[in-house]
Amino acid sequence: MFTGIIEEIGTIDQIKHGQHSAILKIHAKKVLKNTQIGDSIAVNGICLTVTETFPHHFSADVMHETLNRSSLANLIHGSRVNLERAMPSNGRFGGHLVMGHADGVGTITHIQRDDTAVWYTIQTKPDIMRYIVEKGSVTVDGISLTVSRISQTDFSVSAIPHTINHTILQERRKNDMVNLETDIIGKYVEKLLLPTPEQSEKKLITMDFLTQHGF
Repeated sequence: MFTGIIEEIGTIDQIKHGQHSAILKIHAKKVLKNTQIGDSIAVNGICLTVTETFPHHFSADVMHETLNRSSLANLIHGSRVNLERAMPSNGRFGGHLVMGHADGVGTITHIQRDDTAVWYTIQTKPDIMRYIVEKGSVTVDGISLTVSRISQTDFSVSAIPHTINHTILQERRKNDMVNLETDIIGKYVEKLLLPTPEQSEKKLITMDFLTQHGF
């Protein structure tokens, strides 16, 4: 579990490509402190398991599913990435509840400076947009951001200078692809509200049911 508060920017030092997977070797500093094999580190918002540690690097495997669902497949030698360790049990929720499991990707369609802040408009698929709500939280490349505007096809976030300067948002340009994770709470609520096949066969209490029975 993460909070979407980036700890540092790392650099891809090596990528070993398999037939449907990859192994990343990432140069880092802060996130290596007390990190052990088996620990979780979010790389651009994607939860990866540390498989090897070195004085200035760590390695992590990337599965086929992860490559298909995220922008990690576009990483090359020298790419800079947002890094965050899993939140300790006594830590603070500086951002919001982040699982590190990307729902998919989006494309930056517009960037506009507004005084000290910068607006980013991101277009994505309808099945992701349905979980994005105005003033709600969304994770963009692992960064916890507040949704300021939404439309049928895109949403906008506004980032302060500190966030931009301490993440790879400073390098993002129009048409760049970003990893997106929507708020997990909305997905759980939707799941619980949908009737199961067994419930569908029963007479549930609905407005039609109440009207038919005189309520």
